[in-house]
Amino acid sequence: MFEQELDLLKRRRRFRTLRTMETGHGPRVTVGGREMLSLASNDYLGLAVHPALRDAAGAAVERYGTGSGASRLLSGTSPLHTRLEEALADFLPCEAVLLFNSGYAANTGVLGALCGAEDLILSDALNHASIVDGCRLSKADVRVYKHCDLNALEKMLKAESRYRRRWIVTEGVFSMDGDIAPLSDLVNLADKHGAEVYLDDAHGMGVLGEQGRGTAAYCGVEDRLTLRMGTLGKAFGSYGAFVAGRRDSIELLVNRARPLIFSTALPPAVLAASAAALEIIGSPAGDVLRARLHANVQTLVSALRDAGWAGLTGETPITPLILGPVSTALAVADRLFAQGVFAPAIRPPTVPEGTARIRFSVMASHGEEELGRVGALVDREALLSCGNFHHDG
Repeated sequence: MFEQELDLLKRRRRFRTLRTMETGHGPRVTVGGREMLSLASNDYLGLAVHPALRDAAGAAVERYGTGSGASRLLSGTSPLHTRLEEALADFLPCEAVLLFNSGYAANTGVLGALCGAEDLILSDALNHASIVDGCRLSKADVRVYKHCDLNALEKMLKAESRYRRRWIVTEGVFSMDGDIAPLSDLVNLADKHGAEVYLDDAHGMGVLGEQGRGTAAYCGVEDRLTLRMGTLGKAFGSYGAFVAGRRDSIELLVNRARPLIFSTALPPAVLAASAAALEIIGSPAGDVLRARLHANVQTLVSALRDAGWAGLTGETPITPLILGPVSTALAVADRLFAQGVFAPAIRPPTVPEGTARIRFSVMASHGEEELGRVGALVDREALLSCGNFHHDG
């Protein structure tokens, strides 16, 4: 029935298949029976296999069972939900926190619930697909500003003053590029023009800022945001997400956010693992992991620079090699796979046309030597000499 659509995807080299990780997440994984260096995980601090998270999850199952049974508004809210929400509110700090089942659910839920036909959303051009879909669901007017272009954003704020509320929506760390939003200047613009700010900090939470409180802490604007979202499935090594802000905003989300209202609540094991991760992230042990992570990032970036790749900042664990054509990215990914490195190609529509890439994602648990050897596998001059490599930049 869908053969034509599938054929079109294959002709455009956008056809995807699922690969099974045959081991737990870590610096090395088994794929297709082969042990490989993984540079494709968002488990930045290596907590997904941490004994404290495993023990907490197991104890929660023993006490509460495996499922939550219902949505939060029916019978799905347990003491584990409320304790984790309170602990996150203390950690950030903020008035209140609300858990969601994923970052995607949080973004679509927040924008759909709080932004309506009388409102305007100003969205960064490289925002995540969940933000794009949340904008569509919101019924608000939407304007997209050029990536991190504050001049373009201010022109829009000046031109669009008739709305009930104007929301600036941005990622903190952009998931495919690894760069950091200019939050301090962005918040100054919001204050100047009376706009609200919603921050998706999925890739900054746990990684950046004092105690790992994220991009807002890193940029010194924690108390100047309307709402911020963080995920529990990346640096926290667990699953789910949360939205943090003023109590009235959180109470409105409880009453209006459809992904919350109509989804079965997060299960006990996940909640307990997330709580254990939070204790580590906010402790001196978390500082050690973050220091190791950022040292590993610099090791990889140095190796890539030595291999001829310029423009790499090393600010965050996400380091992209933007290669251009899809065929180039697929060829480089295949080359890496053949040499025991798992780093799949990222293609449109995940990234804009003409910017297919390899997205290296570093973990605290990687070894310095194994990261250092990656550069030789993607030596730019060697790749340019290959017949299947065509780089435009």
